[in-house]
Amino acid sequence: MIDLPPDPTIDEMRDALAPLVASNAAFDGWNGHAVDAAADRLGLDRDVARLAFPGGAADMIDAWFAHVDRAMLDRLPPETLAAMKIRQRIAALVEARLDLLAPDREALRRALAILAMPQNVARAARLGWRAADVMWRAAGDTATDYNHYSKRTLLTGIYAATVTVFLDDESEGQGDTRAFLSRRIDNVMQFEKAKAKWTGKSHRLSLSRFVGRLRYPPAA
Repeated sequence: MIDLPPDPTIDEMRDALAPLVASNAAFDGWNGHAVDAAADRLGLDRDVARLAFPGGAADMIDAWFAHVDRAMLDRLPPETLAAMKIRQRIAALVEARLDLLAPDREALRRALAILAMPQNVARAARLGWRAADVMWRAAGDTATDYNHYSKRTLLTGIYAATVTVFLDDESEGQGDTRAFLSRRIDNVMQFEKAKAKWTGKSHRLSLSRFVGRLRYPPAA
C-alpha cells in the first residue's frame, strides 16, 4: 500500500487507492462500492476518492495496471535485470507481473471482462501495449525502427495468451502458466532468428500469422 502525504493530490490518491480497489473488486465488482471500501481503509472522504476515477471501472482498472507496472519494476531493478539474458529478462518481468496479480486473480478476471466490452476495446489495446512497452524498456530495448513495434506486438500476444492460462491455473506455484510462458518465449526466440531471412510483404504476413498463433496456440 502507498502511504498518502497530508493533503494528497488526485494523482496521489489514485495511486494509493488502485491496489485496494482491486482487492475489493473481487467481491464488490469494479464500481463505487470498491472505491468506498478503499477510501475507508485510507481514511479518505468517499466522495473525494471517487473523483480519482472519473471514467468509472475502466479508470480503476487502468490505475491498477499502472500500479502493477511500477511494482514489477521495483521487484526487478535495472541492476538485477542487467545480469540476465534478454530471454530471462522478459520471462522474469512477465512472471513478476503474474505474481503481483495472483492475490487478486478474480478481480483480474472481472477486469478483463469489462475491458472486452465494445466501448472499452480500444482502451484494452492501449493497456496491453503499455504493459508490453514497459517490459521491453525495462529489458533494455532501445529499438526505434520496425523492431520496436514487432517486439511489442509479439509480447502483447504472449502476455495475453499467458494471462488466459494463468486465470484458470490451479497448479502449484502457477507451474503450468510458467511452462506455457517458457514455450511461447522459445517460439519468439526462434522467430527472431528467422526474422532476418524475411523481407517485405512476406515478413509482414508471417508476423501476423505468428501473433495469431501466440494468442490461439495449437492444442497439445
